[in-house]
Amino acid sequence: MRRETGFNEIIRKVRKELFGKGPERIHTTFVDNMAITMLYGNLTPSEKFLAQEPSGKEMVHAARTKMVQKIYPVQFNKELEDYMDSRLLHLFSDIKVEEDIAISVFVFEDNITAK
Repeated sequence: MRRETGFNEIIRKVRKELFGKGPERIHTTFVDNMAITMLYGNLTPSEKFLAQEPSGKEMVHAARTKMVQKIYPVQFNKELEDYMDSRLLHLFSDIKVEEDIAISVFVFEDNITAK
């Protein structure tokens, strides 16, 4: 199994636990000390319904970005760090609600492409 595949499975599991639905497709690229992850098909039917209105779209965006950035480092960093054999330093995350595409950039302490 490729390392990216295992990393994607952790991300899918975490997103499913947090939001009740994992992404339909994930693509991860490792660059130096970063894992750059594109996630497609993230939103639940309820979130899609809420996002039809501007205020709902803002609410979905805020929940998806803030929750990921707040909870990953606290609840899931050990699993990610053990898998990558490096300490997670930072997580940047955003979602484009209209297109149902999210991106997360995980910044690790060590060069993860060399491992």
